[in-house]
Amino acid sequence: MDNKLRIAIQGVAGCFHDAAAREYFAGQDVDTVECDTFHDMFDTLRGDASMLGIVAIENTIAGSLLQNNELLRQSDLIIVGEHKKYISHCIAALPGQNEADIHEVNSHPMALRQCEQWLRRHPWMKVVETNDTAGSAKTIAEQGLKGHAAVCGRYAAELYGLNVLEDDIQTNKRNFTRFLVVADPTCASEVKAGTRADKASVAFTLPHSRGSLSAVLTIFSFYGMNLTKIQSMPIIGREWEYRFYVDLTFDDYTRYMQSVSAVRPLMNEFKILGEYAAFKD
Repeated sequence: MDNKLRIAIQGVAGCFHDAAAREYFAGQDVDTVECDTFHDMFDTLRGDASMLGIVAIENTIAGSLLQNNELLRQSDLIIVGEHKKYISHCIAALPGQNEADIHEVNSHPMALRQCEQWLRRHPWMKVVETNDTAGSAKTIAEQGLKGHAAVCGRYAAELYGLNVLEDDIQTNKRNFTRFLVVADPTCASEVKAGTRADKASVAFTLPHSRGSLSAVLTIFSFYGMNLTKIQSMPIIGREWEYRFYVDLTFDDYTRYMQSVSAVRPLMNEFKILGEYAAFKD
């Protein structure tokens, strides 16, 4: 790989994906490639095997981004790392504006969900969803939209010259987003060099029979796997059948591989999405 890291993000400069990428690869020369949507981001990565990506997967207030689980599973990309970032939202508008002047608030749906209580306390502000937090700030600044405000990070507000009307407007002050770093299999080993895998993300389906999930979880427990997340999604076109997304941590890689070998015969489909070093606080 080149010395300069090219990292695909959903959003524009100043967004939380941008900030997370720069935190994860701190000290390295990072060039972010902006994508409008997560679908666009995965398409971009599919077209350039040398590029890395960083994608939000869950938030402590808004929950999981189920769509991104599916995009990752359907791609050939591998999870090579994770990053957890504290998310602090502000409300930002053009200089000279105050809260009474604002009649419309723009931001990404997840950011708006995280600030629901603040928005309810300001009922005269119409809430309009956009593709991006920082993108909303950029649009307001570039188009000089008076009466509009963006829910975004302070980094984005300052980058685009907006005035912060109020900081920390998220409902829960312990607001964290977990991001996954993804790479093409051809460069995954190089990205992970110097790290030790102690976490894995897997996806699987099970026969529609009584106790099938319980049996799998029992085997993981027997081999000492710690399940940190389990998420189910309906399989489209197959009534009452689900695909499970599981994150598990382990101290012994050999025991982890033994657990995988033991559960595979019980599953209809099984895919390892990535084995990587868990984020350390």
